[in-house]
Amino acid sequence: MEISFIHCADLHLDSPMVGLKNLPTSIHNKLKESTFIAFKKVIDTAINKKVDFVIIAGDIYDGEDRSIRAQIRFREEMLRLKENQIEVYLVHGNHDHLNGSWINIDLPDNVQVFPSMVTIKQFIKNNVSVNLYGFSYETRHVKERKIDEYIRSEGANFHIGILHGNLEGSTDHRAYAPFQVKDLLAKKMDYWALGHIHKRELLETIPPIVYPGNTQGRHKKETEEKGCYFVELSEKDARLEFIPTSEVVWESLKIDASNVKTFDELYRLCRKKIDERRDGSYSFIVSFEIEQLQMEDSFLDSDLLEILQQDEGDSESFVWVTSIKIQENTEWLKDNLLKESAFYEELFAVTKENEAVDDAVFSLYQHPKAYRFLEELTADEKRDLAKEAEELLLSMLVNYGR
Repeated sequence: MEISFIHCADLHLDSPMVGLKNLPTSIHNKLKESTFIAFKKVIDTAINKKVDFVIIAGDIYDGEDRSIRAQIRFREEMLRLKENQIEVYLVHGNHDHLNGSWINIDLPDNVQVFPSMVTIKQFIKNNVSVNLYGFSYETRHVKERKIDEYIRSEGANFHIGILHGNLEGSTDHRAYAPFQVKDLLAKKMDYWALGHIHKRELLETIPPIVYPGNTQGRHKKETEEKGCYFVELSEKDARLEFIPTSEVVWESLKIDASNVKTFDELYRLCRKKIDERRDGSYSFIVSFEIEQLQMEDSFLDSDLLEILQQDEGDSESFVWVTSIKIQENTEWLKDNLLKESAFYEELFAVTKENEAVDDAVFSLYQHPKAYRFLEELTADEKRDLAKEAEELLLSMLVNYGR
C-alpha cells in the first residue's frame, strides 16, 4: 500500500526581485518569469512522476492582492494537473491570506482549498485513503498555536498534516502559527508538509517533518538551489527526493585576493569565478566578497562591478554580479602607513599602550554619578578597546583620505 505526492511551498508567484538595479532587459525578463518557470517545473515533475496528488503548503502568491497575471498562470498549471487526474491540496499563508482584496479567478475542481479553521480533506484512490489536515490564514497575522486544533481522525490508511508556520525559537521568519517538533510528533501523522520557512530543512525523519523551502530564490539572502520534494509514502517508510526547480540561483562568493597585485589580476580572478558558474544548468545572481586585497583604490569595487556587468551582456545562462564588497586588509594597510611617515608610527603606538586607554576613560571613572556603576577594566578589555580604536582609525583613514 503506497501513495506518492509532491510537497512544495512558498511559490510567491509574481514576486518582485528586490535589491537589483540597471539590469539588461533579457536578465530582467528572466527574473520576472522565474517564479512561474520554477512552479512549472514542479508541475512537470508531478506529471512525469504520475503522483497521486500535490500539496502546496502556503504563500502561493506574493501578496494579498493576488495579481490577475499570477492567478491565471496558477490556474493554467492546475488545469494541466486535472488533465492528468492529479488532485491538489493547498493552504493559503500569511502572504496570500483569505482576507485580502483580489479579483477572484475560479480554480478547477481538482483543487481543494482549506478554509480558515483546521479541516480534514480525504483523498481516496484504489482503496487507499489519506486524511489531509490543514487550514488557511484568515488574516496576515496568525500568531496563535493552530497546531493545538489538529486532531487525527481514524479511518484512513495515511495521515498528512499541512502547516504554514514557524518553529518556536526560530528567527528566520515572523513567528506565525508557532509550534514545537514535539507538538507535531504528538499528532501521530505519517508526514508533516510544512511551509513558511524559505530554507529547506528536515526537522525529523520518522515521521518526516519537512520544510521544502521556496521554489525560487528571490533575493541575496535566499541562496542556493530551491525546489520541492517528491514523496513516496508506504506503511513501512517514506522516501523523499529533492527536486531542484530554481531558474535563477543567488550566491554569495568569497574571493581570496591575497596574491593579487594589479587591477587586471583582480579582474581575471573574478572572471574565473564567473566562468566556473556558467555550466548551463542555471543562471546566477552573484555577490562577491573580496578578502585580503593589497591594493588601495576607493573606486576599485565600482569600476570592477561595471566592467563585469558589461561583459555579461545578453548571455542565455547569465552570471550577473550584483555587488562587490572589498574587505579591507587592515594589517597590510597599517604596514604601508607606517612606512609613509613617523606620524602614523606615533599614532598607532598610542593604541598599543594600556596607559592611553586609562587616560581615555579617566574622566568617566571620575564622574561623580557614573563611577559607582563601573568596574575596573581588565587587561583583556583594555586590549580589546585598543584594537577597536585601531580598526576605527584605519577605517577613517581609508574612507576620508590621509
